[in-house]
Amino acid sequence: MTMISQTQRDRRVSAFFDTREAASEAVEELVKAGFARAGVSLVEGNKAPSASTASYESGFWESLKDLFFPEEDRSTYAEGLRRGGYLVTASTTEANYQRAVDILDRQGAIDIDQRAQSWRKEGWTGYAATGAAGQSGRTGMTSGRDQVLPVVEEQLKVGKREMGHGRVRVRSYIVEKPVTEQVSLTDEHVHVERRPVDRPLRPGEGTLQERTIIAEEKREEPVVSKQARVKEEVVVKKEATQRTETVSDKVRETEVKIEDERDNTARPQKRKAG
Repeated sequence: MTMISQTQRDRRVSAFFDTREAASEAVEELVKAGFARAGVSLVEGNKAPSASTASYESGFWESLKDLFFPEEDRSTYAEGLRRGGYLVTASTTEANYQRAVDILDRQGAIDIDQRAQSWRKEGWTGYAATGAAGQSGRTGMTSGRDQVLPVVEEQLKVGKREMGHGRVRVRSYIVEKPVTEQVSLTDEHVHVERRPVDRPLRPGEGTLQERTIIAEEKREEPVVSKQARVKEEVVVKKEATQRTETVSDKVRETEVKIEDERDNTARPQKRKAG
């Protein structure tokens, strides 16, 4: 399954592959179709079987930092890269994004959501939102050093991804069925018979002479021909409709409250002149 992220000017289509061969072929097919090679990238996952440490995971997150994914999706792709997969992304326009999706699907892009479900059955916990904004603590002030308290604010970024809802496949094939028709045929047969006659020769019958009579038998046979005629048309078309959904979520930010516990009535002591 492909995923689509969108900015104000273009779209980015991403797909996950199990083998480098399939991923590389997908890149070449995109380039052959007219997509700029500079806008097509391939991120290779880890091939070491023991790569399960936090350093590897952070490395995959770093490789995806420039891709505009929701955090949960980025976590899924990072896990797939950690397991040795390959991620292909392509920048495209609104008019050409469906062509890019079709090319990636034809090259064997996997359904990343189904793959994530199988990982969860194996014990993968998936994305967990953690960060410094949710931590609290108190540290003491050391003389001569500045303590910096960062003020953090989360920003909501809304992208979109395309989910498959099944396909409609229309296939034409040839079947044979017996057909019976009745046709009337004519056969001509020649019969020769000799019959005894005793009569005088009639005028005009001629005298003794040589004659030859040829009679040909004929037989009609059925001639079969076929003509193809269109009796129905099946039209397959796809329509795109637009809809607007409201996305609601919560963002966090750090607020700083300053408590000044100094005694404002105190006065500095005067030093004695030496």
